[in-house]
Amino acid sequence: MLEAWNSSHSTFVFRGFAALQKHRRLLALPFSASYLTALLANGLLVHVIRRTESLHSPMYLLICTLCVVDVLVVTAIVPNMLLGLLFDLDRISLAGCLTQMFFTHFLSSLESTLLLAMALDRYAAICRPLRYAKLVDSSVFVKLMLFTLVRSGSIMVTLVALAGSLRFCGSDVIRHCYCDHMALVSLACDDTEKNVAAGLAVIVCFVGVDIPLIFFSYMKILSAVLRAATAGEERRKAFHTCGTHLIVMMCFYLVGSVTFLSHNLHIPIPTDVNTFMGLMYILFPATVNPIIYGVRTKEIRSGFFRLFKVRVKKIMMVEVSPAGRTQT
Repeated sequence: MLEAWNSSHSTFVFRGFAALQKHRRLLALPFSASYLTALLANGLLVHVIRRTESLHSPMYLLICTLCVVDVLVVTAIVPNMLLGLLFDLDRISLAGCLTQMFFTHFLSSLESTLLLAMALDRYAAICRPLRYAKLVDSSVFVKLMLFTLVRSGSIMVTLVALAGSLRFCGSDVIRHCYCDHMALVSLACDDTEKNVAAGLAVIVCFVGVDIPLIFFSYMKILSAVLRAATAGEERRKAFHTCGTHLIVMMCFYLVGSVTFLSHNLHIPIPTDVNTFMGLMYILFPATVNPIIYGVRTKEIRSGFFRLFKVRVKKIMMVEVSPAGRTQT
C-alpha cells in the first residue's frame, strides 16, 4: 500500500459507457457518422468561403475559423475514441492524456470566443452600420485572434499544468471516452482543491463573461431588426434567426458547463449520461454549426451554388470538347 501511495500511474484506460460494454462496437456507428458529417460539412463550408471573394469579410472569416476549430476539436477525441470502441485500443499515457485534455478544452474555449466575436460583429453591422467599417477591419480581426489565443492558451496551460502535477496512485480507469479534466483529476491521491478552483475559474471566465455579452448583443440586434421591420414575415425571420442562434449557443454552453462542473459541485449525474453529454458538447456544435451559419446564410448558399454551377460547366466542357473536335 505504501509503495502504491508513493507511485503514480503513467498510463490510463478509458471506460466510457461502462453499462454498454457488450455493445461498444455498435456505439462506433453513430459516432463515426457524426464525425464524418462534421468533417464534410465544415470542410465544404471552408472551401466555399475560401473560393468566394465576396465572402472574404470579417464575419465569414470568423465562420470559416469556427469551422476549422470544430474540425480540430472533434479530431482531437473521436478517432482515438473509435479505436477504443472498435479495437479495444483504449489505453493512453499520462502525457498523451494531458495533451488531449489541453487541445480539447483549448479548442472549446476558442469556439466560445469565436461565438462571442460573431455576435459582436453582427451587433456592429446591424446596430452601428455607419461605424462598422471603422469598428471591424483586418487589424481588429488580428487583435481578436491574438486575444483569443492568449486568453484560452494561458488559462488552459494552467489547468493542464495543475492536473499534471498530481499523483495518481489509485484507479487507473478514466470513466470517460476522452481525457476530460475532472475525469482525470478525480483519480488523484493529492489534494485537488486548486484543480477544482481552476475548473470553476474556467467556467466563470468563459461562460460567465461570454454568455452575457452574446445575449446582450442578440437582444440589441433583435430590437434593431424589429424596429426596422415593417412586415410580419420580416419579424418572424428575425425571431427565427436570432432564436436559432441563441438556442444552439445555449445548448453548447449549458451542456459544457454541466459536464465540466458535475465533479466540482458533486452533481449526481450517472457516469454514462455525463460521458454522453461530454461527447455531445463536442460533436453537436461541430455538426450543427455548418447548417446554422452556412446553409441558412443566403450569401454562403449563393456562393455554394455559384461554385457548383461553375464546376458542372467545366466538367461538361471537358466531356463535350473531344466530341466536338471529332465531328470537326
